[in-house]
Amino acid sequence: MQDAVLVLQDGKCFSGKSIGKKGKCIGEICFTTSMTGYQHTITDPSFADQIIMFTFPHIGNIGINNTDNEGKKVFASGVIMRELSPMSHPSSYVSLNDWLGRNNVVGISGVDTRALTRHLRRYGHQNGMIYSLAQSSVCNTETYTDSIIHSIKKLSDELNKYKPINGMEITNTVSLSNDVNMSLITQAVNTEVQTVGKYKVIIVDFGVKSSIASRLMELGCIIELIKPDRGFAHRILSMCPDGIVLSNGPGDPQEIGKSVILEIDVIVKSKIPILGICMGHQLLAITLGAKTIKMDVGHRGSNHPVYNINSEKVEITSQNHGFVVDPSFLPESVEVTHISLFDNSVEGIMMKNYPVFSVQYHPEEAPGTHDSHYLFRHFVSNIELYKAKST
Repeated sequence: MQDAVLVLQDGKCFSGKSIGKKGKCIGEICFTTSMTGYQHTITDPSFADQIIMFTFPHIGNIGINNTDNEGKKVFASGVIMRELSPMSHPSSYVSLNDWLGRNNVVGISGVDTRALTRHLRRYGHQNGMIYSLAQSSVCNTETYTDSIIHSIKKLSDELNKYKPINGMEITNTVSLSNDVNMSLITQAVNTEVQTVGKYKVIIVDFGVKSSIASRLMELGCIIELIKPDRGFAHRILSMCPDGIVLSNGPGDPQEIGKSVILEIDVIVKSKIPILGICMGHQLLAITLGAKTIKMDVGHRGSNHPVYNINSEKVEITSQNHGFVVDPSFLPESVEVTHISLFDNSVEGIMMKNYPVFSVQYHPEEAPGTHDSHYLFRHFVSNIELYKAKST
């Protein structure tokens, strides 16, 4: 029996079966094309206050394990899928459905995700709401139909009043450095690597994925997280780091940029090597004079082709963003290094006279290929050159 409904901002509705927690959730509908890594995706802090729709038809077939979380908890508002599969992998300790319930995530399955994806691609991004009926309300088809019809107008009215969280408020919510909890990072890497690290790297935490820190630790970096609050640039410089990472995170980069671009400008002018990833890339571009644009549907998935202009090679990348950098405002001192082969949007930039570069996609993969791990090695090479000059 179908006992849930998805209502879109434009009035379009999809019925299905309630999964996870019974109740109601609201957020921007974002679809991802990844075929694997649903646990990485659902725990990615960049999906805060968004409803994730999986285009791959079977989700949940390996259950949930203890190692694939990217954030300290689930920040996504809800999930949408075609079919929920039972767990079947020996490393899993709980099914996806039970795990969603434990984490208070409202979901819906049985949705024609192909039709929903086509609808979003045609009409652009929009908010949505998942609503699950109480079990007593779906004892027969007639009661169910009457309940849904009675509820849809009320849900639509509520949805039209919804205003997503903007600015630093959402960053404070997802930041790992909020509770100075490094357990998610250290569990993925041998603790000896963290002890013998050669390079001190500060991550400005806008909602960092644990896999980013793990890749850096594997290359000999000792990681410290710092919140992007008032005066963070001078705090970073007082710590004398060898490198700085501007992390990924959720929200509107133009809105968040109002609070941080002056701080980022300070650390750029320090000539300390900087790597920006996703949100960090956008905030760096804004600091350098660019603007960002809201995309119709965004880039989300682990199979996005990106062209490296300098090497003339194509990388298959993992992506998760709904905004893109407008290159028309970038100064001559900044070079575009990567472009999307889907829509020619900017995927990477580099400063010509500073050891500063950034990419729109996620070189740490998780989920995805390892095509872009070289970017972390390039960052560490910049650190080595910087330390040699300092010495």
